[in-house]
Amino acid sequence: MKTALITGGTKGIGKAVALAFLQRGYEVVLNYHCDEDAALATQDEFNMQGFCPILMKADVSDELQVRDMFREFFGIYEKLDVLVNNAGISFIKVIQETSPKDWDRIFGVNVKGAYLCSREAVDKMICAGGGSIINVASVWGEVGASCEVAYSASKGALIAFTKALAKELAPSDITVNCVSPGVIDTRMNGHLTEEEMEELISAIPVGRLGKPEDVAGACVYLAESGYVTGEVLSVGGGFCK
Repeated sequence: MKTALITGGTKGIGKAVALAFLQRGYEVVLNYHCDEDAALATQDEFNMQGFCPILMKADVSDELQVRDMFREFFGIYEKLDVLVNNAGISFIKVIQETSPKDWDRIFGVNVKGAYLCSREAVDKMICAGGGSIINVASVWGEVGASCEVAYSASKGALIAFTKALAKELAPSDITVNCVSPGVIDTRMNGHLTEEEMEELISAIPVGRLGKPEDVAGACVYLAESGYVTGEVLSVGGGFCK
């Protein structure tokens, strides 16, 4: 029996990633932070499909909450095969309007969260003989986005974190990779006007928005490809290439 823990696993990309692993026979834990109603609705939806994921609440930027979540996880399962650090928040403001508090919050969730969760997972993965860590970055972490400096910087840091950790953990048969979504059809893009969305789509060579399932497929591939590590797999339909 293989296991997976998906942070931010009850909505959008995380939800699609969770379903993909459930469909492949994994025991899956769905982490969430604030929206308990949405988490329970997702769990019910998966239950109706014959799956039984477990919900675990934690703010991934909080060391004690992350530690408690992993203690709960390893109280149920002996090992963790796949950790997907998907939890993330977006932020759109020019830099003059970006406060230090804003900056710290973005980095707290998008970078520190991946660090805290990976740190808790690594020893158990080493003892089990290997595992896979997958970080969900963004195309803006590769090329940057105007008015999204904090977000872009956090995702760029996550990419560097991935590459360094991959080298560190390779001797222990733990792969560490990134998926780098382009413009994916989720609520994170709900702030865009119809005109802005059409402009974005026109810049995507495949001519459509990405689907959460597109990212989920990439995550499954990276989790099960034991010789691929330290990579940034773009899932953007050729956007910004």
